[in-house]
Amino acid sequence: MPYTILLVDDDREFREEFRDSFDEYRVIEADSGERALEVLTRPNEIDLVVLDEMMPGLKGTEVLKKIKKNSPELGIVLLTGYSTKDLAIEALKGRADEYVEKPIDIEKTRAIVARLLESRQPEVSAIDIEGKVERIKQFAARNYHKKISLQDAARVVYLSPKYLSRVFTQVTGQGFNDFKLQVKIRKAKEMLETTGYTVEQISDRLGYQNIESFIRIFKKLTGQTPTAYRKQHKKNGSPPVRKRKPRRMK
Repeated sequence: MPYTILLVDDDREFREEFRDSFDEYRVIEADSGERALEVLTRPNEIDLVVLDEMMPGLKGTEVLKKIKKNSPELGIVLLTGYSTKDLAIEALKGRADEYVEKPIDIEKTRAIVARLLESRQPEVSAIDIEGKVERIKQFAARNYHKKISLQDAARVVYLSPKYLSRVFTQVTGQGFNDFKLQVKIRKAKEMLETTGYTVEQISDRLGYQNIESFIRIFKKLTGQTPTAYRKQHKKNGSPPVRKRKPRRMK
């Protein structure tokens, strides 16, 4: 299966040219920052976002901040005109993975896109069952903070939910829901060890509706509360816990 790129640009002609020039990828289009954020809040298989800076409504750098807050692992390429180059460079220092000036150079942009995609994860192209299960595992890991169902996963690999449930258990030795929960707990441990987020902030980032549910599930699966786990495993030198505050292509 090809990698998936979310292209965010209010210029319809540019989007058409980009899609034609990068036809080896699956390209999903969004004509505004607001629409892009809406797409990303749903379970998805997006591997990279190509984001224009100058758009009506939310600017590209504003959208970038929101994406990185909710999906920090997701790669982002910021498209910028000459007049906004300094702004793009500043965004690049703290958040964006790369920036490209418009009008874009196709070959240079293709190289940037390929490099960012390949640096994140191997593409799963196998059509056998183990390949499909591996793709579902990647899907669950990418959407750890969202409410995804077996039906969502089954649509990704074009299998029936019932059949996917059976083969997923056969291949991995555990059910899809158990695997999905373990992904959340691994991510929770990572944030407890390496970030200054409060337990409540971590609970929120993992998609739990209330902190009590998160604490109860975490303790059930690890034998410790999140606070106790943090005290035992906190990495040296990690930040202190923060208090919660209310143009055309060539």
